[in-house]
Amino acid sequence: MNPKEIKNMIDFISKSGLAEVNIETEEFKISVKRNADGAVVAAPLVAAAPAPVAAPAPAAAPAAAEAPAADENSKYVEIKSPMIGTFYRSPTPEDPEFVGVGDSVSIGQKVCIVEAMKLFNEIESEVSGTIVKVLVDNASPIEYDQPLFLVDPS
Repeated sequence: MNPKEIKNMIDFISKSGLAEVNIETEEFKISVKRNADGAVVAAPLVAAAPAPVAAPAPAAAPAAAEAPAADENSKYVEIKSPMIGTFYRSPTPEDPEFVGVGDSVSIGQKVCIVEAMKLFNEIESEVSGTIVKVLVDNASPIEYDQPLFLVDPS
């Protein structure tokens, strides 16, 4: 498999929404994974030249840098997706968003819509507080139990 074919395969996988793919042939083994931030990382498991094997090491460095940020966010409560689908911040493109950063939310208040199999499901907050961060872009695919919002419950 030549480098162009590998790049095309990685591009295809990144657009597909899959979280992880492992491919094995007689020539090579490759693992392609999507990070929490959506970046796609390809790591050759077996290759003809040892140089490409060192490439995954820099990808591990950002994970270590995220540890202090996780401590800052530990005081916040996440509103998570109850299903796989497409995330929408408003009922229609013309309407205002359900909630934004700095808005107060209460238990049972609608915060977004998740479209799954052509059904639009209104997602309600399970916590009262203030929206600190929106973790997903509008009209993005989301997975089950993926954090959508950070809420400061105080």
